[in-house]
Amino acid sequence: MLTSTQVPGGLNWLDLGTPDLDAAVAFYQGLFGWEFTSAGPEAGGYGYFRHDGRTVAALGPLTEEGARSAWTVYFRTLDAEATAKAVEQAGGTVRFPPADVFTAGRMAGFTDPTGAEFAVWQPGETDGLELVNAPGSVSWIELYTTDGPAAKAFYSAVLGWETRDNPLGNGLVYTIAGPAGGGPETRHGGLMQLPQANLDAGSTSEWHPYFEVTDCDAALARATELGATVIIPAMDAGAVGRIGMLLDPFGAPFAVVTSPTT
Repeated sequence: MLTSTQVPGGLNWLDLGTPDLDAAVAFYQGLFGWEFTSAGPEAGGYGYFRHDGRTVAALGPLTEEGARSAWTVYFRTLDAEATAKAVEQAGGTVRFPPADVFTAGRMAGFTDPTGAEFAVWQPGETDGLELVNAPGSVSWIELYTTDGPAAKAFYSAVLGWETRDNPLGNGLVYTIAGPAGGGPETRHGGLMQLPQANLDAGSTSEWHPYFEVTDCDAALARATELGATVIIPAMDAGAVGRIGMLLDPFGAPFAVVTSPTT
């Protein structure tokens, strides 16, 4: 699970860009029981998903030309301008420069050198997500990347991450990222080099959120009923728990996980 969401470099916001707001709201309400609240007419359709009265994610229309439906992860920064400069110096691309979001905070969007899109949030009146690691909220994020070493070097330079490699066998390595000086028990998320077979099939770098559920198998079955496509069926993942991955009805990838009870 995530342990460091309220420190610089940690996940502190998550939103979905979709071509059909109403259909997306219906899907995620049906799957997770979320409620949707509009941010108002001046927000252009943007609004918030809440679970038990607390913000767990956000939703908005696709705004960039050629964009496809996807979840975007936002990392906390104390200075969006400084982060944008660091992104360019480390070989990334600024998709949209830092800008104020009313009085809520300041945001900017980037693409890492391997092609994965992400964003940063500099809090103002809105600090970040209000619920994580509980059923119906995000509990992990993971980067599938075409170049593991390049991705590790980039995020370490831009966000100050420390990384720890964990061999999985067959030449595969799973990398855990955490805040500098945080120690082995702090976790911002994971990075995974795409296997050669995936690269040959045309897979690209992208971030995926994992949402906690009480029953992974039941969640996948319900998602299918609501129009999702399962791409990785429910499977046991050791100490992580039971996981599955899917595409929502508009093709946005995400995963569900049932973590072990303690």
